[in-house]
Amino acid sequence: MKSNFSKGLLMTALITGSVMWGGTNVFAEELQEYTLDQMVVTATRTEKRDVDVPASTTVITSKQLEDSGSNSIAEVLGKQAGIEYKSFGPLGTSMGTMINEVNIRGISNGTLVLVNGNPISWRGKYNLESIPTDSIERIEIVKSGGSVLYGSEAMGGVVNIITKKKGSNKISVGYGNRSHQNYRVNVGDEKFTAGYSLEKMGRVNYRSISDVNYPSKKPVLKGKTRTDADDIKKQSVNLGYNFNDRLSLAYNYYESQVNYERIFVDVEKGDAKIDDQFNGRLYTTKQNNIQLNYKDDDYKASIYYNITNVESEGPTFYNTSTTSGGAKKFSMYHTKERNSTVGTDLQRNWKIGEKAQAVLGVDYQHEMYEKSVFSGGSLSRDIWAVFGQWDQKFDDKNSMIFGARETWTTNAFRDQNYNNFSGAVQYIHKLDDDQTIYASYTESFIMPTYAQMNGASETAKPNPDLKPQTGKNYELGWKKVSDSHSWKAALYHIDIKDNISATWTASKAEYKYKNEDFKNTGVELTCDIQGDNGFSYNYGVNYGDPKVKAHSGKTYWDRKFGRWQLNGGITYAKDKLRTSLTGSYLADRVNTPSSAHSSKTKPYFITTLNATYSPDKNSDITLTIDNLLNRQDNLNHSGSDYYAVPTSFLLTYTYKF
Repeated sequence: MKSNFSKGLLMTALITGSVMWGGTNVFAEELQEYTLDQMVVTATRTEKRDVDVPASTTVITSKQLEDSGSNSIAEVLGKQAGIEYKSFGPLGTSMGTMINEVNIRGISNGTLVLVNGNPISWRGKYNLESIPTDSIERIEIVKSGGSVLYGSEAMGGVVNIITKKKGSNKISVGYGNRSHQNYRVNVGDEKFTAGYSLEKMGRVNYRSISDVNYPSKKPVLKGKTRTDADDIKKQSVNLGYNFNDRLSLAYNYYESQVNYERIFVDVEKGDAKIDDQFNGRLYTTKQNNIQLNYKDDDYKASIYYNITNVESEGPTFYNTSTTSGGAKKFSMYHTKERNSTVGTDLQRNWKIGEKAQAVLGVDYQHEMYEKSVFSGGSLSRDIWAVFGQWDQKFDDKNSMIFGARETWTTNAFRDQNYNNFSGAVQYIHKLDDDQTIYASYTESFIMPTYAQMNGASETAKPNPDLKPQTGKNYELGWKKVSDSHSWKAALYHIDIKDNISATWTASKAEYKYKNEDFKNTGVELTCDIQGDNGFSYNYGVNYGDPKVKAHSGKTYWDRKFGRWQLNGGITYAKDKLRTSLTGSYLADRVNTPSSAHSSKTKPYFITTLNATYSPDKNSDITLTIDNLLNRQDNLNHSGSDYYAVPTSFLLTYTYKF
């Protein structure tokens, strides 16, 4: 029945799109703005043609985001080659500090997220869902060590979200199944832009399955629970002001709330009954980001301030103590934390003769961490950095890039200060104007966060002896662009020492961050095709073998994530119709618990169908269907199961004024 439903839904969607294909060529010029010959900034901090950049890069344009139909950046990124997607809450909402992750080439804690070149991460975490896709001009992804240019956390790569400077005027209303509602409004002009979005969804059952085992050594309460999500809500406010062509101000406010209930689905021991509630939690996230950016031909400067509040509260109906747990006992759970950063980034560019250019910059960031479990108040530290890059062209065919960064911290709690030096060397050879080969060696690092060193919850134990995580990235690549095709291929090897990872100890019902080692060797091929008659295509193949080895306990190399990833999409844009079908398939997967051997798990297949019909120049009618095949796939990669939301649809009307 499930298979027939999925096939029927797919056929209905495709037939619906076919019926809409009539009409005159009113919007052809608007739809042909996409080009395969992209310009990128993030990879070198200078503007270059993508084909001339010696690194694996991906650019997702605003039109591609619109065609995808997704309101969650994480879902869009999860369909890119070499990126695994880990999801917790519906609508892309996070479960408190358990955020939706994008893992680049198997590195689970090495993605640095920037907005307009400024970091928005908090203690190594990020809320990709905080910025609506309506506000985004493009997303640039660099899949290799980015610490030399951007500092800590960029071990796997960098995701730079570049927002729109020019405002648009439109309003959207959408309704779907599970009480899904979506409201958006954007206004603005060349000087000012403002936007507000509100999205809601009702109950979604079976978000995850978890074991109950209290006390752990000799349980008197043992069974399984399911976690249901209810009353899901997220909203955001985006404001921007352009003082002139060089100076701009941007502000983003984001808030999400999700209710989770854990309910017994199986009881082996104890007085609990099936359908009894084990506990309930209301997770609330509130985030403010503000940045002032200046840029001209020679200078780039920015000042930013980020503050994130995360809170969790709710009832617990059973004693979870490791010594006396299992008895039915009501208690209230409440935890909250605040993370804030204020920083600045200054960059100077020089053009030296006809064959060289240099970049020199300084970074400063004041980081503060406040947790309710601390009686002593907040923890803070100052992070300083100096970085530089020399881009030397030897002749018309050959050039090299040399980069270096020195980073150090001061004023840290308990004198937990660190310093790091990272370097990079990249070589590129032009086979012709539109085809290059390159070789790259980059070093990266990640500093331990205060939450990892000093504990983040009642079950998170401090480890003040954590070492900084250091890594080396090697890559050989080839790029070619033509009028209709853009090819990219890369052979890569990643070697990380002292990878920071959480280790769960079941007997103590606690976890602690420890250092381990990581390696991955793989090959990646992607292709974008601009076809005829309104069709365009893209596909990617990534094969890797990510592995981890702990310094104690699991002292063997254990597999992680999946080996094979296939992703792709097809888009039709002509006349009054735009329709897009995208998917990502991750196979030969394993779940890798922190204290047990990895075990095989089934592949996941993430799919989205989006179709937009424009009856006139001011109106759009959009149908978006997520999880088109209604698969109950586990999107997690550790010991727990967190499932994809069943097939959901949203019908949206947009009016442009």
